Amino acid sequence: MADYATTDQTEGPLTLFGDQSALSAILARTSTVHRPVGPIAYDCVNVIVVRDGSAILFSEFGQKPVKVGDVILLGANILCGSEPEGHITVTTVYLDTDYVIDQVFWQYSGLLADRLDAVGFAEATYTEPAQILRLGEDRARMLMPWLDELFALSLDGGFIRHFYRMQALWFSIAHVIGPCPSPRSRG
Repeated sequence: MADYATTDQTEGPLTLFGDQSALSAILARTSTVHRPVGPIAYDCVNVIVVRDGSAILFSEFGQKPVKVGDVILLGANILCGSEPEGHITVTTVYLDTDYVIDQVFWQYSGLLADRLDAVGFAEATYTEPAQILRLGEDRARMLMPWLDELFALSLDGGFIRHFYRMQALWFSIAHVIGPCPSPRSRG
């Protein structure tokens, strides 16, 4: 049986959603892991960028290796664990699910009647709840300055004060990693 590292919940969604005074739609954390981490699920969308090292990830897609240049996308409430091969350093962007749905609605507002349509559209378009995107080291390197700044602003705790900058950073990241589905027309 593997010796699993404990995960400190205050690093993730409790800071994101636990205290209404600390509510934040976007939060980033960078961490280095040296021991296996047992399966854990968050009530938000996770975008995990591998910055250094490698690991075996296990989730709904089975067991898959991840390395520098990979981005892991996890839907809300999706179990995921990892076993580092030596160590792995990642930056995880935690996104409130309602915030993500709002972005889908506005991106496809010409096709969707309302936010309820956006939920169904997102479920139909983004069918895989756990995905690994193989961006490659060069393309992933583009993300690093934005991830570093997003992490620094998340530590500051001033989501209201930094709202527009944090949103701009997230949009820059999403532009590089986001799929560009060809939406079906209404009707």
